[in-house]
Amino acid sequence: MDEVKQLVTDINNGNIKPIYFLMGEEPYYIDKISDFIENTILSEEERGFNQMVLYGRDVTIEDIIGNAKRYPMMAEHQVVIVKEAQDLSRTIEKLMSYAENPQPTTVLVINYKYKKLDKRKSLYKAINKVGVIYESKKLYENQVADWIRRVLSSKKYTISPKAAQMLVEFLGTDLSKINNELEKLQIILPEGIQITPEHIEENIGISKDYNNFELRKAIGEKDSLKAYKIVNYFAENPKDNPMVVTVSLLFNFFSQLLHFHGLNDKSPRSVASALKINPYFVNEYITAARYYPMRKVSAVVSTLREFDVKSKGVGANSVPQGDLLKELLVRILN
Repeated sequence: MDEVKQLVTDINNGNIKPIYFLMGEEPYYIDKISDFIENTILSEEERGFNQMVLYGRDVTIEDIIGNAKRYPMMAEHQVVIVKEAQDLSRTIEKLMSYAENPQPTTVLVINYKYKKLDKRKSLYKAINKVGVIYESKKLYENQVADWIRRVLSSKKYTISPKAAQMLVEFLGTDLSKINNELEKLQIILPEGIQITPEHIEENIGISKDYNNFELRKAIGEKDSLKAYKIVNYFAENPKDNPMVVTVSLLFNFFSQLLHFHGLNDKSPRSVASALKINPYFVNEYITAARYYPMRKVSAVVSTLREFDVKSKGVGANSVPQGDLLKELLVRILN
């Protein structure tokens, strides 16, 4: 995120490079940077003659170079944006001839999603010498809640840890999807407010009481009644609560709990750092460790591996996922 801010600052200050090669597994920042360049470098009047958007599936590297070598008309720059450039991955090395001698009045933006250049090859080195190479890395699940907090903070909102976790568990690590939901909340809610689980439930449709976050907590506290209520809700709403997601989240929780048992320093700060979790959730692990000693945790992890396979249809094709989930809960709690 800091790298993106610096890139934006440089462009705003007039430090514009001839090539921006945007690559990596996370498309969110690639789109954001590309859109920023598309809407910033040229004025609205200049864009008609001097801005071009190409798509990798429709052009060749030779087409891109030909357009990039044009001169701007009545403007300081022309902007050539190549979207979905990963479709040109087999021939991308042909861009080398242009990267060695780019047109100084052209801003060439390459959106190379889900792939990246080999840093050992000449093309990477040539672009890096004259332009900007930005690698957009996929966030790990335990990093996404913090990303949500930082995005909202920049818009003068805050969010409770539980609300952020609900978004992560429902939307995963897809930053574009999460950002879309955050933008909806910003339209509805006044600036300066803290976003709560109630806001998430009312405006996004994620239940604050019947979700994987609450199931994990109920299991950790050995609250059988609450856990069975949530599992029954999941069984009645399987499309919104796929078992494969539930099993994955529980597996992560018990794997971390196994790690917790092995820690010498179990102070909240040390636990949060070791498990890479928000300090808000440390008490859940402390509580769960009382009910699940290391031997029991190892057995649960083994059970979750078994049910992960079953949830994907291996060896349990005819068993409804709701029934599998209930069986899993019995195995964990007993």
